[in-house]
Amino acid sequence: MMTTAADSPQAPKLLVGLGNPGQKYERTRHNVGFEIIDDLAKAWSIKLSDNKRFQGLFGETRGPSGDRLILLKPSTFMNRSGQSVRSVLDWYKLSPSDVMVIYDDMDLPIGRLRLRLSGSAGGHNGMKSIISHLGTQDFPRLRLGISRASNAETQQTDRTVVGHVLGKFSPDERKVVDAAIHLAGEAIEFSLRKSIERAMSLYNGREAEV
Repeated sequence: MMTTAADSPQAPKLLVGLGNPGQKYERTRHNVGFEIIDDLAKAWSIKLSDNKRFQGLFGETRGPSGDRLILLKPSTFMNRSGQSVRSVLDWYKLSPSDVMVIYDDMDLPIGRLRLRLSGSAGGHNGMKSIISHLGTQDFPRLRLGISRASNAETQQTDRTVVGHVLGKFSPDERKVVDAAIHLAGEAIEFSLRKSIERAMSLYNGREAEV
């Protein structure tokens, strides 16, 4: 359980980490959202269990204000993540602004964090699905940079992008990413205890120290 403090009126009630299910995709670049949720679940002693109603791994606890706080890893595969998120919102009667989505971003340097209150999908298929199912792009999100492939400037094709995001980090990159996952957890907890806006000013652009 996280430490108690004054909760922001707009504190997230549902934390969604994006990724693809199955051992084949574990610890790939596209699954850092899953890893951040796993890290939070471990830190907060939350058991994530398969939930068929919500089409994902699901767990809950109480946030700093005592309100329900839900963790979700959709098991629909990335391109259908919105189905899982929508089902949780409908069941608990939450609004899109209650959601924080956590995912990878090729347009950020590896290990860099970026919090925003709204925005487009930026080419991310998981976010495209969520925006489509929620009918809005006005919901918070936390992106963790995975950078582009080194030859992306000259060979930017769908095949190279897919190969990159579904690939695994090098040992040196993994050290940076592991530290960034921990830093992302700090940013999320700060958002819950204080506000997303204050977390943005403190954590945006930060890179984990290895």
